[in-house]
Amino acid sequence: MAESTARSRGDRRLRWLLASSAASNLGDGIGKVAFPLLAVTLTRDPLLIAGLSATQFLPWLLFALPAGALLDRIDRRRAMIFANGARAVVVGGTSVLVAAGGVTIWVVYAAALLIGFAEVVADSAANVLIPAVVGKGSLDSANSKLQACEIVGQTFLGGPVGSATFALFATFPFLLNSVGFAIAAAVLLGLAGSYRPRPAERASTELRAELAEGFRWLKNHRLVSRLVVVAGLISLVSELAQAQLVLYAIEYLGLSEAAFGLFAFVGGIGGLLGAGIAPKLVKTSSRRTVLLGGTACCGAAFAGMGLTSSAVAGAALFGLFAAAVVAVNIVLGTARHTLVPGELLGRVLGVWRTVVWGAIPVGALLGGVLTHALGSPARTFLTSGLLLFGVAGFAFVSLRPGAFDDESATALRVLHQDR
Repeated sequence: MAESTARSRGDRRLRWLLASSAASNLGDGIGKVAFPLLAVTLTRDPLLIAGLSATQFLPWLLFALPAGALLDRIDRRRAMIFANGARAVVVGGTSVLVAAGGVTIWVVYAAALLIGFAEVVADSAANVLIPAVVGKGSLDSANSKLQACEIVGQTFLGGPVGSATFALFATFPFLLNSVGFAIAAAVLLGLAGSYRPRPAERASTELRAELAEGFRWLKNHRLVSRLVVVAGLISLVSELAQAQLVLYAIEYLGLSEAAFGLFAFVGGIGGLLGAGIAPKLVKTSSRRTVLLGGTACCGAAFAGMGLTSSAVAGAALFGLFAAAVVAVNIVLGTARHTLVPGELLGRVLGVWRTVVWGAIPVGALLGGVLTHALGSPARTFLTSGLLLFGVAGFAFVSLRPGAFDDESATALRVLHQDR
């Protein structure tokens, strides 16, 4: 009876968290289509387009570490409420400037940067809340549902809504974006309980000392350290192409602004499939197999996109990439939640995301340079795909059982067994 009651309580808490995540990701999805489309109306320079993507993710490089340490000190639910409220205000202000005709590419950059800082707090807090609202036996399922919320909001619904409303009225998607963030903040008021780490869980009181403690733990845990490297490489290499997606679709494939949202819609379908099948694949094989196979599928999808000029084939391959990368993210998220102690999760996640998300602006800028040098976004997709095959090979070698000592054998079962 007690176990059933605890499970029911965890389910209720997870539903509130997922509802907030769904609303914020819908806002994100609308914004991540509307901001590039707005930028394309202001400039067609591939470097400036890539720079926008880099600006959106630069806060992860600058702020993920201190944000992670702060989330090990403060109530994580309240941090999410504050961050989503801040995003609602910034995007709402941007919509006013768009309506007034006072927006420039630099205004777009500034808004993206501010939203990015708030996103670091909101997304990191949502991630570290997962183990607090569900048991360890439900982590694969909970991470899959969180990924599904992100896919449905950002791609499946947000992409088409953002592109369609932008085509009708440029201010409209930014208003919807702001409303989505405001709802996300309000929904979290229903998540009962305190989510501040217990003082006894912290061995130090100085922020610098706490950051150092997280670094030391990560350095001494060889498996988690190598997973961070693999995740960072996937992020860096895939962003070479992803930052050029709007140019690939509009200039190379000749799609309209509205059709670009449908292109992203196919990616959403693929992502949902990935979220649905990843837990099943883990049970029939292992997390390591899903990680390696998913990375290789990402490479095949991007290489294929670089070789085709068909919009239908390109969209289908983008759907394959979305399915594969979501499966990889679920495996990485569950491994992180299982291996990292709860009192260190914010700090270790800060290091992890500094590497992984910090690689995104680097990859975006390199992708812009690559497209400029090669003369076509399709060639950038082909290059990214080939490099992802290399990342899969690196992961195969670095995560093999023989690469770890006896002390890591227990932790390694997290990758080689479904439980």
